[in-house]
Amino acid sequence: MKSLTFATRNEHKIKEVNQILKKFAFPPQPAISVTGLQALNCFDELPETGSTIAENAAQKAQFVFDKFGVDCFAEDTGLFIDALDGRPGVDTAHYAGPERDAQKNMDKVLRELTGVRNRSARFKTVMALMTNRRLHFFEGLVEGSILHQKSGIGGFGYDPIFTPTTSHLSFAQLTAEEKNKISHRYRALVKMIRFLTFSSK
Repeated sequence: MKSLTFATRNEHKIKEVNQILKKFAFPPQPAISVTGLQALNCFDELPETGSTIAENAAQKAQFVFDKFGVDCFAEDTGLFIDALDGRPGVDTAHYAGPERDAQKNMDKVLRELTGVRNRSARFKTVMALMTNRRLHFFEGLVEGSILHQKSGIGGFGYDPIFTPTTSHLSFAQLTAEEKNKISHRYRALVKMIRFLTFSSK
């Protein structure tokens, strides 16, 4: 079994990745055990000073590898809204302030889109995998739009205000299984699994 450290302490993300690995990854695949930074007793604030989400993902993976010497991957996700010139983008997690409050982030987006008809947006995830001392990148993208109000109680982050083009429901209204079949994180993770499968042969 290949052990990978997910460079995050976000339990929502760790749970989502393990759900995807268990139910939706494409066989044949190497057996993968994914744990978070807690398993390394790592409580450092990981660097995220890049100008793109790919740079942020790379910084986090490199930091964990340099400190602990383990194969690992990191991800960074951005919500890109056309009418806001791509914002919040790289600032998605702390759009309304450094406290990373999801409710405040969503409220800010909804205020900025008041009266705006073009609500097209997309979620993009970039995963940076550090293995065999090399970085590899995998991207997942989901097109959709921003709702006029929050809908649903599931998911996390901006899920209550984002609806993918393949559904009339918000990410927060979908079940975990429904979301994981189409999510940006799923699409990036499947690419990473395929790479690991190919490279292990």
